[in-house]
Amino acid sequence: MIIKKAPLVPDRIRKIEGGFGFIPTRFLTGGYFASLSQHEKLIYFLLVLAGDRDGLSYYSQDKMSSLLELSLDEFLEARNGLIRKSLLAFNGLIFQVLSLPAKPLESITKRELKTKEDFLENDRLSIRQYLNKSLGDGQSPDKIIGAANGQG
Repeated sequence: MIIKKAPLVPDRIRKIEGGFGFIPTRFLTGGYFASLSQHEKLIYFLLVLAGDRDGLSYYSQDKMSSLLELSLDEFLEARNGLIRKSLLAFNGLIFQVLSLPAKPLESITKRELKTKEDFLENDRLSIRQYLNKSLGDGQSPDKIIGAANGQG
């Protein structure tokens, strides 16, 4: 039996207006979707929607974790997983959704953050999380950093 496809609600057919995000079909058929955790999928899809034509997004990590209702640890683990899987690049401020790699991991450029040390040296959110865990006594890392920079 051949099913004839027709819109269920003809007056509500989607149209491309202004910017739009896209995900190649290979993302699903090539096993990328299945390889991601739930949190990785959330971040990936948000960045696809938020990104410009080059896949760049300036959304802050705080805003994304809040929108997605992820804890800091959940967000960082998922973000780092996407980077390790070569689906996302991050330089400490800007995200780029990358074209799908031919292999699970491709080489990265020096501007991308990859290792734990890279993130602790260049990523404010990772640094803040590390300080929060290190201090553990309710002190505000922002207050300590501000004092160290002569701002309080």
